[in-house]
Formats: sequence, C-alpha cells, structure tokens
Amino acid sequence: MSGYLVRLRARGSARLYRLLCCIRASCSSGASVVAIDNKIEQAMDLVKSHLMYAVREEVEVLKEQIKELIEKNSQLEQENTLLKTLASPEQLAQFQAQLQTGSPPSSSQSQGTTQQPAQPASQGSGPSA
Repeated sequence: MSGYLVRLRARGSARLYRLLCCIRASCSSGASVVAIDNKIEQAMDLVKSHLMYAVREEVEVLKEQIKELIEKNSQLEQENTLLKTLASPEQLAQFQAQLQTGSPPSSSQSQGTTQQPAQPASQGSGPSA
C-alpha cells in the first residue's frame, strides 16, 4: 500500500481511501499503478500547499485587523478618559443612571444638560496693552 493511502486510512478519510483503492484496482499494470500513485501524491501535495497558503494569507489579514482594533480601542479609551475628566459630576451621575436602567440618552436630556466649556483665562474680552 502506498504512503498516501496509509495516511488517508489513518486519518479516517474513508471515502477518499475507498475511491483511491478502486482506482488502483482498476489499473492492470504495475507501471500504471505507480504512475497513478505519483499523480495522486502530487495532487494531494498541491492541495495541501494551496490550503497552507490560504491559511497563511488569512492569518495575516486577521493579524492586521487585530492590530487595527487594538489601536482603535486605545484611542477610544483615551477619548473616554478625557470625556470623563471634562464632564460635570451631574452629567456623570446622569450617565451612570442611564447605564443602569439601560435607556439611551434622549436628545432633549442631552441638550438640557450640555454645558459650554469655560473660556480660558488667557482669552480676554478686549485688546491687551
């Protein structure tokens, strides 16, 4: 029995094993059996190499997506921290209450509690001397 047939049988690929045994049995000469064995072995190697290439390609795509998601997560965490520092205690309390009830903030509530940021002291109302 050829090496690839032994591997197929060991892996439990019963259908493929039976098919290949049938093909081998239908060949009358020993030379044609060897030629068919070689062709089958080459085809299996080709399928394996194509599958490995496809898997490697998919792994690279997934690694890139993971990298992008990590960067986006970091950016959002920084933005969240900044927003927490800029929010008033009342806004934070209202937000926590909405999270606990599971209700999304309504536009009227958001507009009613929005505060304008304070003007920095360096921006005076008149010209400086």
